[in-house]
Amino acid sequence: MRVVGMISGTSHDGIDVAVVDLAVVDDVLHARLEHTALIPYEPALRHRLRCALPPAPVGLDVVCELDTAIGQAFADAARTAVAAAPGPVDLVCTHGQTVFHWVDGGRALGTLQLGQPAWIAEATGAPVVSDVRAADIAAGGHGAPLVPVLDTLLLAPFVADGRRAGALNLGGISNVTVCAPDAEPVAWDIGPANALVDAVVTAATDGEQSYDAGGALAAAGTVLPDLLDQLLTEPYYALPAPKSSGKELFHGGYVDAALDRLGRRPDVADLVATLTELTARTVADATVHARLDVLVVSGGGVRNTTLMRRLTQLVGAVDVLRTDDLGVPADEKEAVAFALIGWATASGLPGNVPSCTGAAGPRVLGRVTPPVGRALELPPPLARWPHALRVDAPGPAS
Repeated sequence: MRVVGMISGTSHDGIDVAVVDLAVVDDVLHARLEHTALIPYEPALRHRLRCALPPAPVGLDVVCELDTAIGQAFADAARTAVAAAPGPVDLVCTHGQTVFHWVDGGRALGTLQLGQPAWIAEATGAPVVSDVRAADIAAGGHGAPLVPVLDTLLLAPFVADGRRAGALNLGGISNVTVCAPDAEPVAWDIGPANALVDAVVTAATDGEQSYDAGGALAAAGTVLPDLLDQLLTEPYYALPAPKSSGKELFHGGYVDAALDRLGRRPDVADLVATLTELTARTVADATVHARLDVLVVSGGGVRNTTLMRRLTQLVGAVDVLRTDDLGVPADEKEAVAFALIGWATASGLPGNVPSCTGAAGPRVLGRVTPPVGRALELPPPLARWPHALRVDAPGPAS
């Protein structure tokens, strides 16, 4: 089954796309990555989206307009991916764009992703799986992280060797999946990865830059211990896993409030250096607490050399790898994960890992928009997940 997986993460910079050919052979799931890409949002759409995010108040008219505009952007991305695939596409799985993740008292109560899937179905002719987080939340989970369905398969060889392994994603928010011998996997959102740095850089440059390219600003600045100590008192860090967070908490106003308490406005390089250290410290603390032997990193943060250098220093003897070393591009790992979730939904398999999200049990995720002009046809359901994943090199479709 050839599946297009798509997501725009908490950095809101564009749409990650992966075309993955998935087939089960002798209880091993073979995944052939046939196309990956990052398609940036048009600047005007990204500006509209950024202006609508919490804590900004918006009306339902804005929500409707964004749902349509984001859906059309995802449709264009899917059309391009289908054209790049070496054969017909059987399914599209879209995460869409998270605009609000409702957490109260440490419990997730709801989540909202925009990007109307009917536009994607119209553009590709393929059935579309969407709204993939809601079923887990309805079952008492956080609806996040969902990438453990891929992480547990990628980390399985390390666990088979008796090692404790973690899969870390450095997007807008940092999240980790921990797998260990003789233990259920666990996962949680750690805290801000790029979210606060992105907000500060965007504000300081009036939107001309939206991130700290390569960590250059952080490298030029000096960490401010008093500000860092204040930021580390954030109560979220002390909450037990599973837990989830997002830009509802970690946004530009969060930094402004911290600076108001500090009583001064530091140089932007020093501020970015401090926020980068915050990410490195919180991730390293989670890594040490989980007693990891191996940490496999993905997401846009892997390109921030200052962050990666500091993180590697802080975790000491832990082996730090990138998902590229396991055959999955670090920038598009989440798109690959959502292709896998779409395949699971079509195969009647659960796409959540309850020990990671806190859900009452496994759930088949999402809702399905039928293909255009023909009946919806799904493959025969599988009785259980394959026991292993093999990422095959690109080549002729299977």
